[in-house]
Amino acid sequence: MKKIITFSGSNSKKSINKELVTYTASLIKEVEVITLDLNDYPLPIYGVDEETANGIPKNAQKFFDLIQEGDGIVLSLAEHNGNFTVAFKNMFDWMSRINQKLWNNIPMLLMATSPGGRGGSSVLSIAKNGFPHMGGNIIADFSLPSFYDNFKEGAIIETALNAQLNEAVKALKISLQ
Repeated sequence: MKKIITFSGSNSKKSINKELVTYTASLIKEVEVITLDLNDYPLPIYGVDEETANGIPKNAQKFFDLIQEGDGIVLSLAEHNGNFTVAFKNMFDWMSRINQKLWNNIPMLLMATSPGGRGGSSVLSIAKNGFPHMGGNIIADFSLPSFYDNFKEGAIIETALNAQLNEAVKALKISLQ
């Protein structure tokens, strides 16, 4: 059975990106879905001095290894000041020290959401431009604007947006065959 790794690029316990990734995972049938939480893998702030003194932290290696075990990745990125959250960027930086091509060409559905009308489009654009240089194989992407208007009771309520997400999930599943 194929294995999909899902996670949010946020360490907020009330992350709307976690809600979106959880909903998306529920749409993926006939595969094993493993959902990771950045909070379960605390890390020191990346720095050359830290790495030289202490090496790669065990939690960065564990997270990296779990990503590598997946046949697919679903990642929903939170946006802070138009960029990655500190928690995600720190994990990303540590994993890139293990392997520069950290995404290992694993098919990826890349998403973002925000309370605003742009739906995390800035962070999504940064990831879409940068991840391919790091082994990212982005099969599909999805942005959910105005989260609190379009997402209620654990699901996307706006029909056209829900259809877009389902098409993105379908593209990811096709890539796994």
